[in-house]
Amino acid sequence: MTSPAARERESLASVLGGRKGAVDASLPPLAFVLGWLIAGNSIAWGSVAATATAVAVGVFRLVRGDKARAVVVSLAAVIVAALVALHTGRAQDFFLIQLLSNVASALLWAASVVVRWPLLGVVVGLVLGQKTRWRRDPALLRAYSRASLTWSCQYLLRVAVYLPLWWTGQLVALGVARTVLTWPLQALTIAVSGWVLYRTLPADHPGLRLEPAGERESAPGPDGALAEGLDRGEPGGA
Repeated sequence: MTSPAARERESLASVLGGRKGAVDASLPPLAFVLGWLIAGNSIAWGSVAATATAVAVGVFRLVRGDKARAVVVSLAAVIVAALVALHTGRAQDFFLIQLLSNVASALLWAASVVVRWPLLGVVVGLVLGQKTRWRRDPALLRAYSRASLTWSCQYLLRVAVYLPLWWTGQLVALGVARTVLTWPLQALTIAVSGWVLYRTLPADHPGLRLEPAGERESAPGPDGALAEGLDRGEPGGA
């Protein structure tokens, strides 16, 4: 029989989910680069290719059952990125918003640890219907804080790769980096943050889905059902 701890160690990836959304998010930037190359370094045709791909992906996601709001936000992000590149006349500026969003995400995740509201705990708590009860458990708060730093490092790595490529106008390299550092890096981040999380928790800790020991008697029951997962393109920016 699988122990509760073992089951919980397998749960973080399924709780966070997001692989499908991350894969979808990497397609429009790739289409922009391909359109730009095929059309002889044309930002306009690259923008058309990216927007058309984003629309096709959006339709597919709606058919798949994704929320319309998430689809609209993803499409809007691609359109804004294309408009920025068209306005500046620099193809690499298609990736400027992505670069800035990763800078902001790195700072936000790090700041959340400093103020003792680690974002990984906030996200998992919402998905599990726990609201903010996890903050009353010192061990869980500490574990979420350390694991959240892994996510901040993910965004810092992207910035470290994107920034010099953007600065020097290496559009093809940016497209490749955007693809490699989307769902593969996100999957690695989920795995590493899950490992950090459970390495930090004591062996006898009830885990993510269980009530902290001090609340079991007072709580009338579970607050909510486990959601199937968060289907996001780049938690905080991919």
